[in-house]
Amino acid sequence: MRTVRRPAPPLEPVLPHPEPVLEVVVPVHNEEHDLEPCVRRLHAHLAETFPYPFRITVADNASTDRTPWIAARLAGELPGTQWVRLEQKGRGRALHTAWSRSPAPVLAYLDVDLSTDLAALLPLVAPLISGHSDLAIGTRLARGSRVVRGPKREIVSRCYNGLLRGTLSVGFTDAQCGFKAVRREVAERLLPLVEDREWFFDTELLVIAERAGLRIHEVPVDWVDDPDSRVDLLPTALADLRGMARLGRALARGRLPLAALGGAGTTAGAATVPPPGRLTQLLRFAAVGAAGTLLHLALYVLLRPAAGAQAGNALALLLCTVLNTAANRRFTFGVRGRAGLPAHHLGGLLALPAGLALTGGALAVLRHTAPGAGPGTELPVLVAANLAAALLRFHLLRAWMLPGRGSHRTTGTSAS
Repeated sequence: MRTVRRPAPPLEPVLPHPEPVLEVVVPVHNEEHDLEPCVRRLHAHLAETFPYPFRITVADNASTDRTPWIAARLAGELPGTQWVRLEQKGRGRALHTAWSRSPAPVLAYLDVDLSTDLAALLPLVAPLISGHSDLAIGTRLARGSRVVRGPKREIVSRCYNGLLRGTLSVGFTDAQCGFKAVRREVAERLLPLVEDREWFFDTELLVIAERAGLRIHEVPVDWVDDPDSRVDLLPTALADLRGMARLGRALARGRLPLAALGGAGTTAGAATVPPPGRLTQLLRFAAVGAAGTLLHLALYVLLRPAAGAQAGNALALLLCTVLNTAANRRFTFGVRGRAGLPAHHLGGLLALPAGLALTGGALAVLRHTAPGAGPGTELPVLVAANLAAALLRFHLLRAWMLPGRGSHRTTGTSAS
């Protein structure tokens, strides 16, 4: 059941007022080459298209190159531009600090590489200025988005957002796009609850906001990948997994004061539906398993060069297990809503050691019998091992999710 919350009152036009209506934060660390063209382009765009006073804040977190000098010079040259210096690294830390100090009613941020087309900035903040929404995010994964990027980043992005939907049951589509905005009074309530100060900051903010029933507006964006991106994918992915686990525990134990955030909140519907028959379950399980196997192979190919064969297989299998459980929960066994979600994922993880033993053991045997075997030989071996583990996984998941095992099948959906 979803309760209807009255939208926040619109902001009054304040053109003569000296304070900004919008503050755009650009978090930077060692960006001496991109900083000046980014800020000048952003300033020109806002001056030409934004109908209210604005401020641009460069939030420098512990840069060691010429970034602070360039930021200071730009602040002196461009009206409505300032910079802040933090002695510790972390994008989340920079945003937390800059947003906490801002007097603007609407707070936004964007990445310094300007991968997102600035034409989406006004559609991003307009629902916040009008009072229609509490937060707004750019999304590269919605219909209408135009995205140019390589297959590696595309796979990683979709896996990350799929993992969020599977583990934390989120409704928003793109947690990682560096193009977001929030009303200041909402930020004042959310920021004290957000623990992360690095890359997981965005995700944590959005998950808490959505669980509290706050309104999140999504804007499809045009986005072109920055080939010079220096984000280290493997450490960042591991840190994100730790953040998901920490946040999931906090939500499960009720440690976050969601009711005090002022959102409407949601509950799953109570109308039960019968589970699919065994044959239908087997067919759906096979479809999910085929997709999961392809994803496992793709992730293995991406992770193997940095992590090695065994570690790359283990990480890929862990990610796929979570996504596989989420997909089978909804598609194969007809489970809806958040009720029983932690227990169902625990059941899915019970099959992980068997899958890891089969796939890791198959790789070890291959390495022993054919020491020179490369990825071209490893992939068929992994396919065979995955098939061997599939039957066991099906029986474990079916036993865990059938009626009488603590699950609830409903026609409702989670908060979105």
